[in-house]
Amino acid sequence: MPRLIGALDQGTTSTRFIVFDEGGREIVKHQLEHRQLLPAPGRVDHDPREICTNVDEAIAGALRAGGLDPRDLAAIGITNQRETTVVWDRRTGRPFHNAIVWQDTRTDGLLPALEPHRQLLRDRTGLPPATYFSAPKVQWLLDKVDGLRSAAERGDALFGTIDSWVIWNLTGGPDGGRHVTDVTNASRTQLMNLRTLDWDDELLAVFGIPRAMMPRICDSSSATAFGTTHLRGSRPAEVLIGGVLGDQQAAMVGQVCFSTGEAKNTFGTGNFMLLNTGETIVPSTHGLLTTVCYRFASAAPVYALEGSVAVTGSAVQWLRDQLGIIATAAEIEPLAASVPDSGGAYFVPAFSGLFAPYWRPDARGAIVGLSRFHAKAHLARATLEATCFQTRDVLDAMTRDAGVALAMLRVDGGATVNNLLMQLQADILGVPVVRPTVTETTALGAAYAAGLACGVWNSLEALRGQWRIDRTWLPEWSADRRDAAYRGWQKAVTRSLDWV
Repeated sequence: MPRLIGALDQGTTSTRFIVFDEGGREIVKHQLEHRQLLPAPGRVDHDPREICTNVDEAIAGALRAGGLDPRDLAAIGITNQRETTVVWDRRTGRPFHNAIVWQDTRTDGLLPALEPHRQLLRDRTGLPPATYFSAPKVQWLLDKVDGLRSAAERGDALFGTIDSWVIWNLTGGPDGGRHVTDVTNASRTQLMNLRTLDWDDELLAVFGIPRAMMPRICDSSSATAFGTTHLRGSRPAEVLIGGVLGDQQAAMVGQVCFSTGEAKNTFGTGNFMLLNTGETIVPSTHGLLTTVCYRFASAAPVYALEGSVAVTGSAVQWLRDQLGIIATAAEIEPLAASVPDSGGAYFVPAFSGLFAPYWRPDARGAIVGLSRFHAKAHLARATLEATCFQTRDVLDAMTRDAGVALAMLRVDGGATVNNLLMQLQADILGVPVVRPTVTETTALGAAYAAGLACGVWNSLEALRGQWRIDRTWLPEWSADRRDAAYRGWQKAVTRSLDWV
């Protein structure tokens, strides 16, 4: 049988298809960006049809570049931006509206009505009332899009996070496409009960969402649940979709964080740190999220604590695209390295409010501590430090919630190529930062889930044996410097609050 696994990584800014061999090594990759639609302040949309087109082109492009045929693939795994919400017509496949992206804050007006249900939401889903999650986005669509609610009640309107939308189209669309999701993506909707791993009728009632809209919830790795997709080529084939994981949970699997107490931090558009809590659901009292980490082969689900930071890599994009301080994202490292520190300046990139552990939608971006001395290099360095300080916020909350002191932090994502950023992360956390040889761990985790389903890998221990260290950064700052810098950050955060 084929021993290659394809991984479709549908992210916030791009779609890529990566083919891995059975050693977890990347063979070929093809990537396409999609448009960020910004119709008004606080609103972020994607065109679902553009995403589907890019999915098809990414798969075909990777196969062409690698000289591969569909029959060379044993299976495909899918990983995706979470919480982003699509509602489409079952009969035609046409979306009722653009996809509402996880960063979008248009639903902030719905949050006061959710406050009486805060404890219910926390207890059942591990999530607080916030614009971040899918449920208020679906509620907004049902209230605002003409005819959608009646279509949903008839069963003609389907809801899904991006994984559901992509799978439905890959498996036939209106001609029998599968309307499914996995437990990790379902756990981000604010509609799934963490204990039953099923949609919760009381929560559906809170948001006024008809159950007929909802996809079937499946394990993260399955030889049957997600169906097959027909891939064209010189030797076309029906290829198994064997695994589905939300992007941050996929990175946990790619980083082989299978033991309680292991953690990773993904550096992307935002930052997402997850800590494996095993089969125990750990409620957070310090502003974190409780989520499903993965569930394989109908075994007991594994849970995690998560700290989600909305703006990290996208702050670098802001310096590039809006301010023109840099021409490419890679330029930020030498620019920031040209000064020894930020000169006391702090940048709080609260463009979409502040996520964990603050959960303050009223916050907005702030740059503080400036004098005539400061130049663009100091702002570049403050931008990198902001990523690291926000990670420190999350790690401190995890330590208090789980009672576990982190021994090292595994990192992944595109920004980990920035060696200065990784050194600053070690300095600001005070723990070693470890980058693996394969930094495409989100895609690798999806490949692992699919490979487990089709027998390319037969155990989690087999996957653990493939993890290798590329580089380790050790803390260089003194404890006094670390503490003083973090106190300055905390003071800067207070200046970003109460703007909306």
